[in-house]
Amino acid sequence: MSMSHALSLSFRRVSPLSFSQSASTATRAFSTSLRRNDTWGFIGLGQMGYAMAKNLRAKIPASDTLIIRDVNENATKRFLEENQEAARNSTCKVIVAQNAREVAEQSTVLITSLPEPEHVKNVFYSMLRHGDLPVLEQERLFIDTSTIDPASSRQIANAVHTTRQGRFVDAPMSGGVVGARAGTLSFMFGASSQTGQLVDRVRSVLMLMGKKAWHMGNSGAGVSAKLANNYLLAINNIATAEVMNLGIRCGLDPKVLADMVNTSTGRCWPMEINNPVPGVVETAPASRDYAGGFGISLMNKDLRLAISAAEESGAPLALAEMARGVYKAVEAEHRGKDFSVVYKWLQDQSAAQQ
Repeated sequence: MSMSHALSLSFRRVSPLSFSQSASTATRAFSTSLRRNDTWGFIGLGQMGYAMAKNLRAKIPASDTLIIRDVNENATKRFLEENQEAARNSTCKVIVAQNAREVAEQSTVLITSLPEPEHVKNVFYSMLRHGDLPVLEQERLFIDTSTIDPASSRQIANAVHTTRQGRFVDAPMSGGVVGARAGTLSFMFGASSQTGQLVDRVRSVLMLMGKKAWHMGNSGAGVSAKLANNYLLAINNIATAEVMNLGIRCGLDPKVLADMVNTSTGRCWPMEINNPVPGVVETAPASRDYAGGFGISLMNKDLRLAISAAEESGAPLALAEMARGVYKAVEAEHRGKDFSVVYKWLQDQSAAQQ
């Protein structure tokens, strides 16, 4: 099957991403010849991707090269400046590509971390639409760590595999920005289980950026597992906010209440690590005006994708529509904040009822 025909079957038409020119002093053109040392690619330097790329750069051999790409010139410039400082300690060389195709041409392992399904499709379309990529000594490995819908992920996998450009793996992660920075992320990945060699290779790459990596099954299994996890997180977060609001209004001390729950059957990540009440957990976003963390818009996106996956698979989600209504209302009033800001929204609702 030709490259163009495979792409037309695998991707529904989307507008290519507009790749802006990065800092020209740090950008170079690439030849199509194979480098002696391994070359790694990373596309997407958002809050998660930036930290993941930093950990990758720090842990791969000093003789290797890391090629980065992002539409945000400020993020790219900052990454390069930080690498110049790190280079004094003999870490790997970092260079900037002008587009995603250049990253794909040179990288033996290419990792993407992007916000939405359309972004991922656009990037892979731009990498594959210009014909065969250069043949490397080792099979090219594409690892997408974005949280997208299973159908889109399988479409991309089909495009990569049908055109024989390498192996595609969906590998979303859990652990948030804190885990990305600390290198303690947990990955769940979908990859063909025909050979253990591929699974071992994928796991060895992911462990450079995290502490756990579960092989969940074939293509699409990773994102399916991530959406199941984040649906549970969405519900737990609302319940935690409601419990804390209820307890405080009943006169309970929030720290004592949280400690009790965290040693009882109600223990969960939103209560223990990301507690929504300011001051209960000093490292939580709530203690810094809900800044950083997992944005409410991202939770809304993941909830939407989880609901779509449930509809596709015929799985009933009894609390989905109610949760979606809550997160839509919260995002409208607290856009840009961590998703634990649901607690503040509940406080406002309580005050309005008095």
